[in-house]
Amino acid sequence: MITHPPDTLIGDIPRRVRALRIRRGWSQEVLAELAGLHRNYIGHVEWAEINLSVAHLTRMAESRRRSGFAPGR
Repeated sequence: MITHPPDTLIGDIPRRVRALRIRRGWSQEVLAELAGLHRNYIGHVEWAEINLSVAHLTRMAESRRRSGFAPGR
């Protein structure tokens, strides 16, 4: 497993992806489906086993809009 210092952007993104997914009550499978990615990819991102591309980060961020999720729900 690749580890990055927690105070770096590369080290912080995987934790934030996981925390936001859990806060929304989504499984890795749900996030993957909404983002158009494979569920294994989401797991690799959350464990910092791969470097996340900006394109894929954008797709995950846009999954909130595609899901109909609204803040405060």
